[in-house]
This record gives sequence, structure tokens and C-alpha cells, in this order.
Amino acid sequence: MTDQPRDETGTDPASEKPLREIKYRYAPDFPGILQELRASLLVSTYQAGKLVVLGASDGKLRLSLHNFEQAMGVAVHPRRIAIGTKTQVWFLSSAPDIAPRIEPPGHHDAAYLTRTSHFTGEVHGHEMAWSNEELWLVNTRFSCLCTLSSDYNFVPRWRPPFISQIAPQDRCHLNGMALADGQPKYATAMAESDEPSGWRPTKATSGCVLDIATGEAIVRGLCMPHSPRVHGGHAWLLNSGQGTLDLLEPEKGELRTVAAMPGYTRGLAFAGRFAFIGLSKIRETSTFGGVPIAEHRNELRCGVGVVDLTTGRQVAHFEFEAGVDEIFDVQVLPGCRFPAISGPHAATDGGQPIWLVPEQNFGKG
Repeated sequence: MTDQPRDETGTDPASEKPLREIKYRYAPDFPGILQELRASLLVSTYQAGKLVVLGASDGKLRLSLHNFEQAMGVAVHPRRIAIGTKTQVWFLSSAPDIAPRIEPPGHHDAAYLTRTSHFTGEVHGHEMAWSNEELWLVNTRFSCLCTLSSDYNFVPRWRPPFISQIAPQDRCHLNGMALADGQPKYATAMAESDEPSGWRPTKATSGCVLDIATGEAIVRGLCMPHSPRVHGGHAWLLNSGQGTLDLLEPEKGELRTVAAMPGYTRGLAFAGRFAFIGLSKIRETSTFGGVPIAEHRNELRCGVGVVDLTTGRQVAHFEFEAGVDEIFDVQVLPGCRFPAISGPHAATDGGQPIWLVPEQNFGKG
């Protein structure tokens, strides 16, 4: 099959001038899978500063780009979306009634409008998730899991037992969180280190999965792990430095590789029998020195791979050919074929201003 190539132009929210040309291609089956699931994808790109929306209708891929500075973790709630950025968490609220009226009419079946933000400072919030109505963040810089409060930058709620102090030193590179039954269950870190940036020298072999309830490591020896998840009664994660999707057996402390992917794996979401996996190229920096996939640097792709969990085969993909080199997070937006997003920089996203106000009845006195 032949990939479908496309071009888009990104913009700089500060200057409103073209910033980069974004080129992408995708397998013909990619939009069909989204349409079958009646779902869309939210993909954050830290380096490019975009939230990418991927949807499908009439067998065609739909895509939109939205400016969020250093977009990182994304969390989906039935009524809202949270997006972590360089110094803030942005909150977008669902406004389904206006979706059919957004230009072009009938193009969107959902709408999310920016309403508030919370200033966290540079906490490097790798992942976020809603625990019922409460948003939890993986606070990588301060080596903890936290929630938000209007009185503080953040509220620490859990830290690994080997972390002695909440300090902005990225001691273990805590980066991923899995929820089970609505509660934080597992976390991933690149090392059991209590020293500032102590994970860096051993990152290729010191990664671990932590049980949040006990604080114990249930598996060790991983290569830069990310994105633990619980799906279908099983625990999953990405062994990123190996470029794999792995099935975790917590009781045995073992991993089984389900699929090897052509990229640094970071960002994982599930829908039905499909796994959507973020793929990144890797930078020419010491961060990736000694990491196995660095041996195949020129073969790595950036985009989203789709794996059929029943076979372990990659069955479709979306790939950036230019303009985006790294994927940070991938989330599924269920029951929505292509949402309209009105972000904090809607004008530079190429969208129209959307005003939503309550109806008023000014009676004559």
C-alpha cells in the first residue's frame, strides 16, 4: 500500500508568522481504524509545541494543529481535556452544542474550548491522568506525583521511597503513571536514584516500574521506560530505549515484548484491540548515548504506530516526514470522530474566535 502524503504549515503564537512546514504521511488503513473505533487521537509534540488532533470521516484523515508551548502530558475526561505545557496546565471544556455550527458546518462532532489554566512553573509534567474528578500529574522535575491547588504551584501526593526530598533536581526521572479502577497504580522511573540527575549515567539499564501502593520496584533493568497503562485487565508499558511495547506481569516481575517499533516509544493509548504508540526520532545528544535504538538512529520514525494486540503486528501508522521529530503523549478521545479545539492561541492556529456566553434576559424595569 502507498502512504498518503500531506503538508501543513505551523505558526509561531508570538509572531503569527510561519514557523515550520509540517509534512506527514499515513497508511491508507489509518483513518479507517479511527473511523471503525469512532475515536480521534490527541498527540502532543514537546519540541514542535503543538497539540495534533487526528480524526477521520468519510474514510479520510482529518488533522488540525494547535499551539501549546512545549506540550507534554494530556489527560482526557468525559467533559474536559487537560494539557500540560512549559509552565502551565491548560483546561479545555467540552461544548458539544456548538460543534455543528463551527466552520465548516458539519465538519466537527465535538468541541473543546480553553477556559482556565493553572501555573505550575517548569515541573516537566510528563504525564497526567484524571483520578475521578482530580487531576494527577507526574512531576518529573520534583520526583513526585502531585495534584493542583489554587494556593500552590502543586501539591505533592506521592514520591518513591528512595527519594528523600521534594526538590527541583530530577533525581530519578519519574515520568509515567498508570491508573487502575480510577486510582494511581504504577509509575515508571529511569533509576532508583536520590541524587540530582542521578539517572543519567545508568539510564540504559536502570529503569524500573514502581508499585505506588507499596513503593516497591516490581521490575528492574529497563531501558528508559515510559507510559505504563492498565488495559484489558493487563499492565503494559513502553521500554522506550528498546523501542518496544511490553506486557508486564507484576506478580512475576517479568516483561514480555509484544511489538518492536521503529522509534523511541513514548505515549501510549488503547481503544478496543488497538494500541496507539508514539514514536520519536532521537536527538544527537548524550541523553541517548548507550541506548540500543541509537544504533538505528537513521531508521527511526516520528509519528504514531498502531498495533493490533491480538497479533502483535503493526497494522497502520501516521508519520511526520518534516517539522516534528518527537512525540510526547498520545491519548484517545472516544466517541468523537473529529473535535474542534479552540486553544489559548486560537487565532494563530488558523481557527475562528469562538465566544460562548450564557443567555441573558434583561427585563425592562
